[in-house]
Amino acid sequence: MFQKPPAVSSALWNSSQKGVCLSIVGFKRPQLSALRSYTIGFKLQFKHEQLHKDIRNRFETVVCASQNPGPNSTFEKSYPQNVDLPPILPKKKKKPYPIPLKKIQRAARKDKKLAEMGMEKPLDPPKNGLLVPELIPVAYQVLDAWKILIRGVAQLMHVIPVYGCSECSEVHVAQTGHCIQNCLGPTSAKRRSFHAWVKGSINDILIPIESYHLFDPFGRRIKHETRFEYDRIPAIVELCIQAGVDIPEYPSRRRTKPIRMIGKKVIDRGGYIEEPKPWRTASPSSLVDLDTHGAARRFPPPLSSDVPRIAQETMDAYETVRYGVTKLMKKYTVKACGYCSEVHVGPWGHNAKLCGEFKHQWRDGKHGWQDATVDEVFPSNYVWHVKDPKGPPLRSALKRFYGKAPAVVEVCLLAGAKIPEKYKPMMRLDIVIPETDETNSVA
Repeated sequence: MFQKPPAVSSALWNSSQKGVCLSIVGFKRPQLSALRSYTIGFKLQFKHEQLHKDIRNRFETVVCASQNPGPNSTFEKSYPQNVDLPPILPKKKKKPYPIPLKKIQRAARKDKKLAEMGMEKPLDPPKNGLLVPELIPVAYQVLDAWKILIRGVAQLMHVIPVYGCSECSEVHVAQTGHCIQNCLGPTSAKRRSFHAWVKGSINDILIPIESYHLFDPFGRRIKHETRFEYDRIPAIVELCIQAGVDIPEYPSRRRTKPIRMIGKKVIDRGGYIEEPKPWRTASPSSLVDLDTHGAARRFPPPLSSDVPRIAQETMDAYETVRYGVTKLMKKYTVKACGYCSEVHVGPWGHNAKLCGEFKHQWRDGKHGWQDATVDEVFPSNYVWHVKDPKGPPLRSALKRFYGKAPAVVEVCLLAGAKIPEKYKPMMRLDIVIPETDETNSVA
């Protein structure tokens, strides 16, 4: 029998105080009577221990927040200790839909029902061809940060060594290449899956994803025979142009009246307008800063005192680009092939027969268009995180103890930048890497 119910001691909360207060509720552990038998006492003690643990886990810390928090009260987002990276999708299978298939089918049935009734499809900007005014500053901010990102990565690569495998897409940021045997190149069997390291370029850090530039995204679709009539530019730049950025070399049609659609058919697009052909000079223009081609030659090595500042600016620009692209893609349509890395910015994908991936013969080389994700437009390109760049190279036996990070984040970290908290769980900074002979003893 219990002598007394558990006594509770708690700190009272004054309702007149503003902000956040922590109330710690403690529970005294009741004692069992010694006059009862051992069996009954053991059962009661076991049940009491379970009840005590459950109550302690639920009510040990009670956070009380007033309706009007003070100005100095801050809430920090907590991240898990370790995070696994997204799984690598197999190439012999179609990518999963980012939007559930049932939701896509439900929207298609709704549009079909409206078309059968002869009613127009309700469209909001930018689906009706008009710009979204509040996203125009975001597009300019993304484009400016994209220029800073290219310049910063090109300058830091003169200081931070980057290696790339000549047989596969593996990239490593350290003084020497790692010794992890995960190469899947054509001659990997001869090298026992070791990588063939060569000096990397900026395209190993910022993977180039290009898209066709369209003067009118709602105009004529690109055919396979007319694909050479359109310029290929970075997909991020094309997304910013369609979101409201004006670049004289790449004009875009700005509508004042919305388009009208019934089902999938456009009944009023305001007519076709001939694309203007701007006069392009041979002198360098602002377009050079928008592409990664030749960036290492355009920007000289920085001074040693400026490396930490450039690294922090590059890190901030990377976060700005990623946040801005995510915000723009919530409104503007971007399509990606479900089999290859082709990306198209616009309401419909192009008809160029350039896909050579899984079962492309069944599709006559056409792409399997679906909604794109942020990682398809702006890939993260994860690399192994090296805690000691000048230490021994990474080994296959300790692969499960290593973390990963985006290539830009790893370069900026080694250059002295402060890394955001959201990247630290995937880098596994809290894990102590054991010696090779201790791996069997680690749980």
